[in-house]
Amino acid sequence: MDDINLHYRFLNWRRRIREVRAVRYKERLKRMLRDGDILRYHGNSDEVGCFIAARPLSRRNRYFEVTIMDTGVRGMITVGLVPQLYKLDHQPAWLPHSVAFHADDGKIYIGNTVGQQFGPKCCRGDRIGCGVSPDPVDGQLTVFFTKNGKEVGNVEIPASPEGLYPAVGMHSLGEEVLLDLNAEWGMEDDDGQMIVDSHEEDWGRLHDIKVTGTLLEYIGKGKSIVDVGLAQARRPLNTRFHYYELEITDAGEKCYIALGLARRDYPKNRHPGWSRGSIAYHADDGKLFQGSGVGDAFGPRCFEGDIMGCGIMFPRDFNQDGEDDVDDWDLDTFSKPSEVQNDLYANNEDDEEEEGGEDLDGRKVMVFFTRNGKVVGRREVALPVGGFYPTIGMMSSGEKVRVDLHPLSG
Repeated sequence: MDDINLHYRFLNWRRRIREVRAVRYKERLKRMLRDGDILRYHGNSDEVGCFIAARPLSRRNRYFEVTIMDTGVRGMITVGLVPQLYKLDHQPAWLPHSVAFHADDGKIYIGNTVGQQFGPKCCRGDRIGCGVSPDPVDGQLTVFFTKNGKEVGNVEIPASPEGLYPAVGMHSLGEEVLLDLNAEWGMEDDDGQMIVDSHEEDWGRLHDIKVTGTLLEYIGKGKSIVDVGLAQARRPLNTRFHYYELEITDAGEKCYIALGLARRDYPKNRHPGWSRGSIAYHADDGKLFQGSGVGDAFGPRCFEGDIMGCGIMFPRDFNQDGEDDVDDWDLDTFSKPSEVQNDLYANNEDDEEEEGGEDLDGRKVMVFFTRNGKVVGRREVALPVGGFYPTIGMMSSGEKVRVDLHPLSG
């Protein structure tokens, strides 16, 4: 009987953990409708509508923007940061531990219903941004606001251990905004144009992938297994930079996101891990694929907000020939991969043999993968000539990831 009771207590404990996680990573909204990235007020103008994002701002994602599509009757649109369990019946910053910029009067509110003059009013078409400093100083966090790419000002508020969540408030009929939780913030040049480091120079090959700062977005059709979006880094992993990470910011329709390593002439329409000279950890099923369309059970599935990592454990005496000469390479020197199917659905191993066998370095290295900072597993593989290049694949509409090619540097 004691064993049965212990078993049920264990099951109840697991259920409670799942419930807490579900609440933790779920956006909250009241008297608002969300249609994709569009937020609309859905009240009677006597009551506040409020939206709170699923995840707080962080060092990886410390800025977001809202574009005013329609000011409605009164234009009482608010953009700011609040605690996760902030009451949805109040405008952001009316309650303690929150801060927000109000579009209708240009005032900033900090945990109070009385605001202070802060910046210009905002109208239809204006873009309001809110961000935080990378690290708190003496327990104080710097929060800044922008209008149309220019900083309006900043304030310091006490840092919260639980983090501060992007929030949008509305209070009159017809109000509508476009939400961008993955916006990038940069400085201004003399012409007033925002300079955002596109990071495109970090990538040697991009196919059906859009780069915005460190954010990669799938822009392919997402209809079949050949509609792969591929991003391959310009430089291979080496003894100096041996590890990289991505954060799933939007899982899209199917979360067909793959993180791994591949030879630099890897076919553009093959998911990482499907073809020879590659190895990858797939988020949708947690399987490891190594040169085949059939994967092996490897680790847990990954979802929005998870951080996946991949690296190489090089031997201590490893010396990569030409390591300093891999900055640039001419894609025209490589043969163009033909349209091919996933090995899982079409047996084309013979076709690959006819094109030429895999060109291997002859040395073996240990490739490892992580999920949220913990090692999932490792696999010894033969190193292709020229090295292993960080390679990311996506294959369903709406998928977005934020990539850090050098998370262990600086």
